[in-house]
Amino acid sequence: MKLFDVYPLFDIEPTKAKGAYVWDKTGQKYLDLYGGHAVISIGHSHPHYVQRINEQLQQIGFYSNSVQNSLQAQLATKLGELSGYDDYTLFLCNSGAEANENALKLASFHTGRSKILAFAKGFHGRTSATVAATDNPKIVAPINANHAVVRVPWGDLEATKTELDQHDIAAVIIEGIQGVGGVQVPDPVFLEGLAQACKAAGTVLILDEIQSGYGRSGKFFAHQYSTIRPDLITMAKGMGNGFPVGGALISSGFEPWHGMLGTTFGGNHLACVASIAVLEVLEQEKLMNNAHQVGDYLMKQLKNIGAVKDLRGQGLMIGLEFDFEIRDLRKQLLFEHHIFTGASGAHTLRLLPPLGIGQTEADMFIEALQVVLSKVVS
Repeated sequence: MKLFDVYPLFDIEPTKAKGAYVWDKTGQKYLDLYGGHAVISIGHSHPHYVQRINEQLQQIGFYSNSVQNSLQAQLATKLGELSGYDDYTLFLCNSGAEANENALKLASFHTGRSKILAFAKGFHGRTSATVAATDNPKIVAPINANHAVVRVPWGDLEATKTELDQHDIAAVIIEGIQGVGGVQVPDPVFLEGLAQACKAAGTVLILDEIQSGYGRSGKFFAHQYSTIRPDLITMAKGMGNGFPVGGALISSGFEPWHGMLGTTFGGNHLACVASIAVLEVLEQEKLMNNAHQVGDYLMKQLKNIGAVKDLRGQGLMIGLEFDFEIRDLRKQLLFEHHIFTGASGAHTLRLLPPLGIGQTEADMFIEALQVVLSKVVS
């Protein structure tokens, strides 16, 4: 049997990883400034994380949500403390798409409506309703296209209000910072106006913090650069540092009933202990503060590089836009300088490194980028 060929793969096979570095099967060392799509938050193979999972695996790794699991309550308490949302409740699942799917379902239950409002260039997942809300027709199958979704331009509050005034929209879903869409940072004034408009229309506001959350922006959630408190907040990626886990934070206006939501694997013992370990390391090593400081340093240095057409981001979620396609630039960074980076479309280089990187790693990237640009631009 062969694998179903849906991934374009670099000819590299990592076999070991530590902190911000990975080694391939030949022993070549790479600087990881992409973290496997923003998943590696506290660093590869962090010793506290490894120990916590190892110890839990010796006891019990899994049982379903038909029995008590006090690790879920421990995770909820710790998450509430660090995020500032201790008055919300937590639903645990397995991925970002599942978190968004359940958030949209909650919004529809709550409002009795079925229409979703999403934004241009947004990405929310590949499952049924989430892929319909995602602005990429190529990955929307006919069965997904039956969802009622309206899409408005990014940051256009008036267009959003016009749609909300119809009083038929269950939820507005928006990323804390658009990732796939080019690392687009929403204006806090726009977010605050959006929250007010949703409240007036009886529409649920969902903040998709799957990529931008868990300290990546320099705050726990990127939307906390504004004053809003969304109805629902979705999380995944950096939440488990590589262990599959997702979740939704739910404000007090939602009333649960048994069977309303469900998942077989969500909130299992290993997922919980992995997530608790991430929060413990975030707190103990002050990684949010580090993301803010190193991100600021990177942004200041990158502003001095003339070939960068536009620079966007917060903390360690950074997008560098160029006026040329970046495919060759990424390949040279990877194969000549051994640095992993990501992309948002054809022209934007995307950085999503572990939150513990320092100035040394930042300087390594800047130096390599300048060398590659001297070849590409000349």
